[in-house]
Amino acid sequence: MKNGKTPNPNTIHPIAGYEHEIYVKPTITRPNIIVGDFTYIADSEFESHVTHHYEWIGDKLVIGRFCQIAAGVEFVMNGANHQMNAVSTFPFYTLEGWEMDPPATADLPLKGDTVIGNDVWIGQDATIMPGINIGDGAIIGANSVVASDVEPYTIVVGNPAKALRKRFDDELIDLLLAFKWWDRGVEEINALIPLLTCSDLERVKRELATRLRQGR
Repeated sequence: MKNGKTPNPNTIHPIAGYEHEIYVKPTITRPNIIVGDFTYIADSEFESHVTHHYEWIGDKLVIGRFCQIAAGVEFVMNGANHQMNAVSTFPFYTLEGWEMDPPATADLPLKGDTVIGNDVWIGQDATIMPGINIGDGAIIGANSVVASDVEPYTIVVGNPAKALRKRFDDELIDLLLAFKWWDRGVEEINALIPLLTCSDLERVKRELATRLRQGR
């Protein structure tokens, strides 16, 4: 508890007196957007960042816990895709006066759900394309366009985004993926903060390995 307050995932404004950073989950109104506790965006609202998201398509945006989403990030959903297996890609069916029924979903290049893991940092003005899976602990560089899946704890940058490097060695990544700190309760995470913010990675490895052996 800090300043007499306990972290509350249902608080919209977690910084007193500042409206341009919000916890996303308590603001969601659309059924096909699912966001975990304590994920925040550097803006006063979230859903306008999810574009071309139409209920008739049925795709979901799923974001895990403790993600950090910078200003200007856009999640482009499957409704942005045009029919590509015909002569023209022009969407006549969406515009007034044109005699075309909507194409069958089988004729659209739908990519499925977009799934973002836990503790993912998405940098300013990044664009996440439809059907992408981003693993736990990944970092997406500012202005990146993510058009393919991102492995856990990997830094990607550019347009199209390419892997720059892994954040940690495989041993530490495996320990973190097994430990899943983001799934633990608020009190336990508070107690873990010195470990989660420790720059001595060898010490972190030893402590995580010990806790996992002990079932903690």
